[in-house]
Amino acid sequence: MRKLSGILLIDDDDTTNFLNQRLLDRMQVTENIRTFVNGKQAFDYLYNVSNNNYETESKDYFRPELIFLDINMPVMDGFEMLDLYERLDADFRKHIVMVVLTTSTHPQDTANSKKYNAEYIIKPLTAEKVSNLLEKHFQEEREDS
Repeated sequence: MRKLSGILLIDDDDTTNFLNQRLLDRMQVTENIRTFVNGKQAFDYLYNVSNNNYETESKDYFRPELIFLDINMPVMDGFEMLDLYERLDADFRKHIVMVVLTTSTHPQDTANSKKYNAEYIIKPLTAEKVSNLLEKHFQEEREDS
């Protein structure tokens, strides 16, 4: 099975980021996981990666294929970050699966996620939820490898 090039975890709760990273490490989905505690940090990172504005030898920078994004965060929340993300180069974004990972079950949040073409998953993240995402979005590529 092909490993993903990288995953971003964007959540202001360090415990959530820690547990999600442990789950993904245990599942051996990717070698590259970065965590951010607000949308601004994550957007700045994605902006730099999309514009090749980083040291290419650095293992701290990679083009993610999967992003888990919380909605309720300080500085810049998930939907504000998605607004900016939509302005990044379309070719860069087309190879990234965006997943809103939240505790919110509010219909407005679900509708907003659809507007951004993002998956919507209720916390906690589980191995089953990750497997379902991988099958849905990365299955064809895996069969080719």
